[in-house]
Amino acid sequence: MATEPATDVLAWLDRHFSVELPFLHFARNTLLLSLAGLAPTLALYIAMSLGLWAHLLTIDAALARLARQIAINGVPVIFVVNALGLVLYAQLRANRISPGHCLAIDIPARIGAFIALHLVIYPASALLFGSFGGDPVQGLRVVGPTLAQSAAFANLSGVYLYATLVSAIPLHMALLGGALRRHGLRVPSMPVLMLAALAVFWVQALLITGIAMLPGLRF
Repeated sequence: MATEPATDVLAWLDRHFSVELPFLHFARNTLLLSLAGLAPTLALYIAMSLGLWAHLLTIDAALARLARQIAINGVPVIFVVNALGLVLYAQLRANRISPGHCLAIDIPARIGAFIALHLVIYPASALLFGSFGGDPVQGLRVVGPTLAQSAAFANLSGVYLYATLVSAIPLHMALLGGALRRHGLRVPSMPVLMLAALAVFWVQALLITGIAMLPGLRF
């Protein structure tokens, strides 16, 4: 008898992201999950940005600057956002929270972490690496406009945002399937669950865009 899609996804998550794993093993798997989400979205962004690839290959230090920005900004953001989701997943598996409540907490937690990390990393980059003219205040000023464009895939923050989409799909599929099962509803097929997980992501992307346009993020 075939298992439900959500059950299959939960088994995969249990195998690779159980809290019973050694910390370094868990951190390594979370990092690999983050890089697996980052690689295709970054490749797509470069392919869609006219002239960017040629610029990276022909302009001195351009590729190095991009790699540094991804290493100090992108990877930490994606890693922390994924780690938060997986910590919530551990609470779910320990029966401390229901799938629906877990999903309800996961969405604002991811949004809050994504915005907060940019608020920390941008001024830190100004102080440590001379980004934004070496002015941390300027780094803060660009957070709002940068995040407001991220849902449109218009900058590297958009790459990081969509990388969290790829990384979060298995977890959101499992949470949606678990919530439906808990309420006595039929769990849909794998493609339908995946589409539902994509819809959850789009809600997050739109919320981040809306929050980024608030005056509070315009320093």
